[in-house]
Amino acid sequence: MADIFQEVDEEVRRERLKQFWDRYGGLVMAVAVVIVLGVGGWRGYHWWEAKKAAEAGAVFESAISLAAQGKHAEAEAAFEAIAAKGGAYGVLARLRAAAELAQRDRDGAVKRYDEIAGDASVPRPLRDLAQIRAGLLLVDAAPYDAMRARLEALAGPDGAFRHTARELLALSAWRSGNAAAARQWIDAILSDAETPPGTRARTEMLLALGATEAKS
Repeated sequence: MADIFQEVDEEVRRERLKQFWDRYGGLVMAVAVVIVLGVGGWRGYHWWEAKKAAEAGAVFESAISLAAQGKHAEAEAAFEAIAAKGGAYGVLARLRAAAELAQRDRDGAVKRYDEIAGDASVPRPLRDLAQIRAGLLLVDAAPYDAMRARLEALAGPDGAFRHTARELLALSAWRSGNAAAARQWIDAILSDAETPPGTRARTEMLLALGATEAKS
């Protein structure tokens, strides 16, 4: 008797399943197709993005290789081409192109760095880095006031590039004969527990040199 009821239940389930499939089968198939296509498309997109990133990375490495070989004009052109395409390596390529230009045209390179520093679409750390690199090119020539206007905002206690900014400002002040400003930045460098050893050593040498000159 139990077998009869079981067979009836199975028949009812089959009939309900058939009714459901007749009514919603097309929709179920459509959803399944959409899911399969969606997963395939998502994977295809990631594959394409990874492929483009790998190709861009290879081109960037090739440009770096040219720079390492001393082929600065060729490297600059290669970095400019990468920068023109934008993408993940776009800003880095702009920075490297400016560095290659600096080998023959300091003022032109400073202008390139200033363009990057003033570009709101560039992430702040890279904009600050562009300012630092421009400062490195100008420290031997620009007056202290110009260097201060360029770098003082980066020399604050939370600045990612504060150590380099302070060192450049101290050196610029010393070169300009501004002893008070030089001492201000030297103190900021030496009182910062996170100052890198190399920066600290160079600053101590500058301090000793200033003391020697004051005695003479």
